[in-house]
Amino acid sequence: MSVELKIPSVGESITQVTIASWLKEDGDYVEMDEAVAELESDKATVELNAEQSGILKIIVEEGEDVEIGAVVASIDTSAEPPAEKAAPAQKESTQAKEEPALKTEVVEKNTSSSYATGTPSPAANKILVEKGISPQSVTGTGKDGRITKYDAILANVEDAGYGLSVEPSRKQHREKMSNLRKTVARRLVSAKNETAMLTTFNEVNMQPIFDTRAKYKEKFREMHGVNLGFMSFFTRACALSLQKFPKVNAFIDGEEMVMNDFVDVSIAVSSPKGLMVPVMRNVENMTLWDIESEVKRLAIKARDGKLSIPEMTGGTFTITNGGVFGSMLSTPIINPPQSAILGMHNIVVRPVVEKGNIVARPVMYVALSYDHRIIDGKESVGFLVSVKNYLENPETMLMGKDPMDLLMGL
Repeated sequence: MSVELKIPSVGESITQVTIASWLKEDGDYVEMDEAVAELESDKATVELNAEQSGILKIIVEEGEDVEIGAVVASIDTSAEPPAEKAAPAQKESTQAKEEPALKTEVVEKNTSSSYATGTPSPAANKILVEKGISPQSVTGTGKDGRITKYDAILANVEDAGYGLSVEPSRKQHREKMSNLRKTVARRLVSAKNETAMLTTFNEVNMQPIFDTRAKYKEKFREMHGVNLGFMSFFTRACALSLQKFPKVNAFIDGEEMVMNDFVDVSIAVSSPKGLMVPVMRNVENMTLWDIESEVKRLAIKARDGKLSIPEMTGGTFTITNGGVFGSMLSTPIINPPQSAILGMHNIVVRPVVEKGNIVARPVMYVALSYDHRIIDGKESVGFLVSVKNYLENPETMLMGKDPMDLLMGL
């Protein structure tokens, strides 16, 4: 008996997907509910699972666009499973008796690898992207096999063939834009054309955050199992400031302004498939460790292409961090239908004046792009100054006020 494998509905308003990749080969035996393909829509990447066990016959090739409900493969359910699948328990038992040393070696090898293996650091990734070098072709020498900046520079030297006589290339090639990339392009152009977008800037003295992290990061990791990073401070500062300036957290719907009583923060993260913007819900009620845990979870899912459509939908405000790639200053584009986006940048030690003295401090430039149709200059500047004040006085983020003000009842 043959069972048709059809494209399921992957979300409201989505009528077409792309076969991003087949996870199984034509003629492979697949188990029921086993992932056999990755489908890419204009919002996220989802898996296509086998409805029955049997031999897979692929009908539609990778890279093809197909409609929802289309048949892309079939499964011959009358086929017998291969011998190694028929008696896995017996095989495993035999191996355990005959090859105990080999099994121990394999377990040790697997546990020594981690998500860092073969993953470039932000500085290394910038070099690899600029030079068009695949991370898979680079051997990482950093901790847990991470690709360091030195590894990327060395790979660039080897790839460029310095000192060798190489014929200059004039070749070109074309790549089909994915549904996700086409949607991103369309939304960015729409945001530029349909909003009255302006950007305001400020600078933040990051020394108090540095001091706080240095004091608490070890105990924080020990108690909560996650690192104390910059994103949690920025997200918490934004959540408190958005409650003070609700129009920055609102959006326009026709001739009405929709005001949100909650704060759902979209965080822009880089993934192998491009920019992804997953959402953290009700950030106004989250602690620093809640935020760090959620950022880590969403970043890992984005890297692995496992983000679901609900995790990509919604959001009342966006934070993007170009600083990890070395950006000093930028004007981020609003993520519609939201009305504002905060851009973080790299931290550079600069001379600043404190109490009449010139001192060196780690400074970050921050940028707020906003829709002037709904947010006035006073509100945009006030919001950004509020974020700056929270970051430069992190103790005030506990209750949203300066502890001395609370003590005085002010």
